[in-house]
Amino acid sequence: MTQRELADPRTGDPGRSTTPQPPGPARPSRRRAGVGTRAPWWFLLPALALFTLVVVIPSWRGAFYSLTDWDGLSPRFDFVGLDNFFRVFRDSATGASIMNTALYALGITVVQNFIGLLLALGVNSAIRSRNWLRVLFFAPAVVTPLVVANLWQYILAPQGALNIALRAIGLDFMAQDWLGNAQLALPAIISVVVWQFAGYSMVIFLAGLQSIPEDIYEAASLDGAGSFKTFWNITRPLLAPSMTINLMLSLIGGLKLFDQVLIMTQGGPGSATESLSTIAYKDAFQFQLFGYSTALTLVLSAFVAIASIIQFTLLRRGEDK
Repeated sequence: MTQRELADPRTGDPGRSTTPQPPGPARPSRRRAGVGTRAPWWFLLPALALFTLVVVIPSWRGAFYSLTDWDGLSPRFDFVGLDNFFRVFRDSATGASIMNTALYALGITVVQNFIGLLLALGVNSAIRSRNWLRVLFFAPAVVTPLVVANLWQYILAPQGALNIALRAIGLDFMAQDWLGNAQLALPAIISVVVWQFAGYSMVIFLAGLQSIPEDIYEAASLDGAGSFKTFWNITRPLLAPSMTINLMLSLIGGLKLFDQVLIMTQGGPGSATESLSTIAYKDAFQFQLFGYSTALTLVLSAFVAIASIIQFTLLRRGEDK
């Protein structure tokens, strides 16, 4: 067959030869067997070593000392078994701190996420100052809790800025000893935590809101759905992942609350604002009861783990519906 006969009938261009060509030499592999799979494990070794040194070993040592009467200073200690854990649930002061910790967790989780959601809905609208408002609401979250606690300690003092402002506008009857009143101190601490971290929850909710397609809202509007029905049937279900994250973070933060309580009230008046974290700190560093304090922190860790697992399981089921 001639070259002309092999030409493409449409273009007249010479066609390619159909004669099979001998295979070329095999290209060498760029990486040897096993190189690409073993290298990442070696890279993990420094991080694993640091994690073991900082977390695993202290945790195991703490679990061991919780079974002793160690005072934190003496090299000698006696093994007491589970007596420290039984004492945790017999001690009236510890029982009060457990109740306070539950109130902290409940109040912070509910109020912080409610306000954070309202802020997210507000700054997600078409108002012109929404970018400035986002920065303003989120700003307190980047300040260390110690600074915030010291600031609000002076604001809520009997002669602090809040009472001065109330008296200046003629509301003298509302001026209170906010941190010295056993009935007001705990809600005051919850309010400070919510003030600081509501903007943090707002950012997470805002990310979820901005991921919802606008076409869904347009279709709902054409169907005549009002604002409440749109929120309840569209926004709320699609915000379920953001809600799960926010509730988990706020619950864990409330259960291990420490800085704000220690700075603002030191657990007082009396034990009205004592949390598990603060009472464990006092038992360890004021009364040298390191064995008992370690047992108390393990109980706190168990509370956090159990509450987190239950909440996460329930919220994930809600997402799947």
